[in-house]
Amino acid sequence: MIVVDRPHGLRLFFALRGSILPRIVGSLLTCTLLAVAVSISHGTLLHWKVTLTPVPFSLIGLALAIFLGFRNSATYERYVEGRRLWGDVTHRSRSLARQLQSLVRAEAPARDAERDDPRVQFLRRTIAFAHALRHQLRGGDPTPELQRLLGPEEARAAAASPLPHDWLLRRNGLVLGECLRAGRVDAPLAAEIDAHLSGLAAAAAGCERIQSLPIPFAYTLLLHRTAYLYCFLLPFGLVDLIGPVVTPFVVAIVAYTFFGLDAVGDEIEDPFGEKPHHLPLEAICTTIEINVLEALGAAELPIAPRPIDGLLR
Repeated sequence: MIVVDRPHGLRLFFALRGSILPRIVGSLLTCTLLAVAVSISHGTLLHWKVTLTPVPFSLIGLALAIFLGFRNSATYERYVEGRRLWGDVTHRSRSLARQLQSLVRAEAPARDAERDDPRVQFLRRTIAFAHALRHQLRGGDPTPELQRLLGPEEARAAAASPLPHDWLLRRNGLVLGECLRAGRVDAPLAAEIDAHLSGLAAAAAGCERIQSLPIPFAYTLLLHRTAYLYCFLLPFGLVDLIGPVVTPFVVAIVAYTFFGLDAVGDEIEDPFGEKPHHLPLEAICTTIEINVLEALGAAELPIAPRPIDGLLR
């Protein structure tokens, strides 16, 4: 995720950090050079004068802008929903850290140094759940985090599961059941704790749904082709209307808008990747780890996530 102070004045026009321009510069330059060539030849292609009026471009441009707006709204909704789901994971992890400390009967509060305490193991699995879900969404290997947070045998068992994050939730459910049968927690309170486990499972399922069900490719392909055809043909319709000098500038502005909207929609359609405009899942997981370990009174906490060169991973 790009995290920068918003520039003001003219600096806003020349800001490159966080801009979509580096991704579309090739297409934009090609379109602008084509407009320059059309302006020099006055719309003549292979000794044939290409005559296009502005009317079809006005109609197609209006429809294209509306469809691009609808598509970007749909992709942004996916992005916002992904952020909401990870916010729910953060909230429920903090709630579990509080409830395991205050609702489970014990002689003393749980401390991270006491690794044999079921409460400590429960909360360390909660941290591992967040990291495992992040790796599941990004196609990474959760084994290093599992080995760091869990015991060797438990880490191997979780890593061997097709869905390590779901295995960790099931294991925590078994531990909660053992505490209930042992009388360490009352049934109504156990139900409340289990509701947070179910909430974590629901958040994970929601993230998996967003990742596995993209916007239909035919819809994206149609908008992509239409935008490029529109921008490549636009100079033929403008050169006789506004003149050869202004045509390349107008085409460049229109192409930047349409290509940029198309590229932004492509990038945020799957909000869980590692591109600059994706969600900072690594920072969110680190924040969860800090919150839970702090509740356990850990002596050493991870370094709080900070943006590097304006980028928060």
